[in-house]
Amino acid sequence: MTLPPCYTNPEPDDESPADPSRRSFVIGSAAATAAALISPILGAAPATAETPPKSDPNAVAVVLDVNGKRHELRLDPRTTLLDALREHLDLTGTKKGCDQGACGACTVLVDGKRINSCLTLAVMNSGKAITTIEGLASNGRLNPVQAAFIRNDGFQCGYCTSGQICSAVALLREGHTHSDDEIREWMSGNICRCGAYPGIVAAIREAANARV
Repeated sequence: MTLPPCYTNPEPDDESPADPSRRSFVIGSAAATAAALISPILGAAPATAETPPKSDPNAVAVVLDVNGKRHELRLDPRTTLLDALREHLDLTGTKKGCDQGACGACTVLVDGKRINSCLTLAVMNSGKAITTIEGLASNGRLNPVQAAFIRNDGFQCGYCTSGQICSAVALLREGHTHSDDEIREWMSGNICRCGAYPGIVAAIREAANARV
């Protein structure tokens, strides 16, 4: 019985490498050649272990006082305070939301005042006292506002919570806590997409009453 051609072993191709090692060499050589041709077109130099990362020629010296600690950095002068905190100091409690100053997720305290850290440059805050959510607790104890948020379920997903709490801490210092409506008005720059506003207002009211 003669098998159909598709079931028989084809004749060896004289043009293809018979040795597997030779085949790997040919494939590897082709890939290296292609990479060498494409890299200049894309403007990317081949990465090697001997080539150290290039330093930013535009970097400037910036000193940030964050949560009572002094940090000496070299940053691109266009670096926002938000990116300096998250990307260079690894303080990721401050969240990047809209990155346009509209949601309040990035709220931190600078010299006791609340600001949107995505709208200010790191170099503009050199030498100022910056407090993030990580710096509110002291001696292992939560800030009263943090504790009140927990007791009153002032959060759901938690993404906006650090900004809400920092803003609430400043709100108490500002004295805008005479009524629930006043609290809502002065916290309107901090958006909670989960809709945890009743708990947020209750937490701030409790913290305000505890201060009296």
